[in-house]
Amino acid sequence: MASRATAKARPDPFKTPFAAGVVGSLPRPPVVRETLPADPGAESVKQARSPRMDAFVRYAVALQEEAGLDVVSDGEWRRHSYTNIIGDIADGFSHDPREGRWGIAVTEKLAVRRPGLFAEEARFLVAATSRATKVCMPSPYLLGVRLWEKSMSTKAYPTRDAFIEEVVPILHKELVGLRDTGVSVVQIDDPHLCVLVDPKVRKTFADPKYELDLAVAKINEVIAGVKGLRLALHLCRRNWGRRGWGAEGGYEPVLDAMKRINVQQYVLEFSIPVAGDMAVLKGLPDDAYIGLGCLDCRFPKVEAPEEIAARVERAMQYVDAERLSLNPDCGFAPGRQSEVPLDEAYQKLKSEAAASAMLRDKHG
Repeated sequence: MASRATAKARPDPFKTPFAAGVVGSLPRPPVVRETLPADPGAESVKQARSPRMDAFVRYAVALQEEAGLDVVSDGEWRRHSYTNIIGDIADGFSHDPREGRWGIAVTEKLAVRRPGLFAEEARFLVAATSRATKVCMPSPYLLGVRLWEKSMSTKAYPTRDAFIEEVVPILHKELVGLRDTGVSVVQIDDPHLCVLVDPKVRKTFADPKYELDLAVAKINEVIAGVKGLRLALHLCRRNWGRRGWGAEGGYEPVLDAMKRINVQQYVLEFSIPVAGDMAVLKGLPDDAYIGLGCLDCRFPKVEAPEEIAARVERAMQYVDAERLSLNPDCGFAPGRQSEVPLDEAYQKLKSEAAASAMLRDKHG
């Protein structure tokens, strides 16, 4: 295990040339999945913060350090999924077993019973490593799309938008709690904003522009007035593991929305063939940092460092090298169930870190 270090002593991930990191989640071994009960809630929080889970998380951190990463997460191993931590913080959710849903749906008015869980995750992570650190938070819009279901939720919240309004202040308070933890980056995850790149997905909404504007407005409400944190936005086309992705198209249709979200970094995916042209990077703010998705997280092939480095060098045609860091396209396991073996993820992250070293040697 790496020695402990204060936040001030840690390398700045935005100033580290070609910093190698993760998007968030790592594949959860069976022993980790079995530690959590079936659904989020009070018992899940108890088990997720047990000495046993602490040991597992230390292993997840050590694995990333051994791979050579500059920026590490806790693998999101304390969570059922990257979204469902809201069900640990607040009561009001019920099990939703239907295929194609996300395990829980809101069925009662939310009651915050266990606040501060993001900060607890961050404090443990910061104490466990001397590397730069990242904690991820789902966007309000994402939670609305995922966890409000008309057939189950209208008794509590007559509309999806009403539920989204309810979670905004909850997430805002959680973000405020992260300020004093020493975490290097807080990443807002919103793949549902990103799937609007796909014309087929846009056709499923009566007013796609309204969806984009809603997603932007509610993220900005969550982060409004919170100073002293580095904020990132992660956008991807959903990670369906071996089945691939859930949307196709370049970032151009959502570029204006992206630029209106008040973050310092965009964490994007570009290793898959449906992600579009990297030239879109020229349209991002000149002072924005970019976490370049240059490593596949869905399929078994472990890409060579040279292949990964070549993707980064293509991005350098459009943005300055000092604005670029390296990451997989998405988290390896956004939910508890994942087809990706942990050792496969480790080998891929080793390759990413080797690509980062190559780029530093070549470009300084």
